Amino acid sequence: MAKPHPMLERDYATEWMDLNVLEVCQGYALAEMTITRDMLNGFGIVHGGMTFAFADTVFALTVNSLNPEEFSKKITVSSGADINYVASAREGQTLRAEGKLAASYGRNSLVDVTVTCEGQLIAEFRGRGRTITPPTASEGQ
Repeated sequence: MAKPHPMLERDYATEWMDLNVLEVCQGYALAEMTITRDMLNGFGIVHGGMTFAFADTVFALTVNSLNPEEFSKKITVSSGADINYVASAREGQTLRAEGKLAASYGRNSLVDVTVTCEGQLIAEFRGRGRTITPPTASEGQ
C-alpha cells in the first residue's frame, strides 16, 4: 500500500506507532494513533514521550508538505520543539493530531500541532523547522 508521504516510506518509528495519516496538504496534516499497552507509562496513561513522538511526526508531515515534488532535494527537519501537556489518555483511546503551518521564512518554519482525544485537548506542540539537503544513504549508516 502506498504511503501518504515519501518521508513515511522508511519511517519505522511511525510504522511501529501504527500512525494513521488522514490528510496531508500544503501546510497542513491530520493523523490519528490508537494508544496501545506498549505506549503506557507506570501510571497506566500514555507516556509523554509517545505523545511527543506522535506530535513530532505530524509536525514533520506538515512542514514537509510545502514542496513534496522537491523532497529528494530538500527536506525540513526539527531544529527544536516544545510541548505542553494538558490532559492524559489511556490504552485503547485514539489520539488525533492536527498540524498547521504557522510561519515559513527563508529556510525556517514554525508549525503548531494540537493533540486531542475524544474532543479533549491533550497537548499543544510547537515545532521549529530548518530546511536542509537530505543526507545521502551512506551518511545515514
